[in-house]
Amino acid sequence: MKKISIKVVLLLSLSTYLFSSTINIAVASNVSYAIKSLIIQFNKQYPNIKVYPTIGSSGKLTAQIKYGASYDIFISANMFYPNILYKQQIAITPPKIYAKGSLALLSSSQKDFTKGLDIVLSNNIKKIAMANPKTAPYGKATFELLKNTKLYSKISSKLVYAESISQTLRYTISACDVGFVAKSLLFSKSMKKYKKGINYIDIPSTLYTPISQGIVLLKNSSQDGRLFYDFMLSGKAKAILKDYGYEI
Repeated sequence: MKKISIKVVLLLSLSTYLFSSTINIAVASNVSYAIKSLIIQFNKQYPNIKVYPTIGSSGKLTAQIKYGASYDIFISANMFYPNILYKQQIAITPPKIYAKGSLALLSSSQKDFTKGLDIVLSNNIKKIAMANPKTAPYGKATFELLKNTKLYSKISSKLVYAESISQTLRYTISACDVGFVAKSLLFSKSMKKYKKGINYIDIPSTLYTPISQGIVLLKNSSQDGRLFYDFMLSGKAKAILKDYGYEI
């Protein structure tokens, strides 16, 4: 009986191995917290599909994909980069909007946010974190915001540039007085201690072009990649994204 039990266990293990598969997805930094919850929900439907996210700025991820990085899906922070990949026939689906992102101004310490954005003009604010506008869509939105509000020329010497919006968050918390971050990054468990009006304020999206975030299925995607792509556009995924501060 013992031998039979061992054989059964081995057969079940082999069956699980044979029928499991993996999906590799390129994920914009602003989705770095939400993606964990999204994968958990996806695995409730498809427990044998392992999803491996690679987090980075949309510009750098696009460069990786162009040079042959093996991803099934690209989850971008804007529509610009997915459109490039689609035009170059690297993506096989037209870019679709899965969520809309927005900016927030954050400080790890209590600040007088009654001044609104003008707080960045204060002499007490010496370092301001923002994402690189050349590679990160949230950086581009921040740059547009600063230009539209006539603040850029007044604070340009204070700006500290990060390669991605997640790195911007790290700079804001560890090395800068304030930082322009993705609002979605404030909804993780580790960020719950930061309170609206005390540590951060929302920035009206009327001050910059709305950040429509796009998703595409890439040409080397497996059939299981299509499953996660469809999931990202489903009601269940949108409900999770809404919980992380995205507009749907």
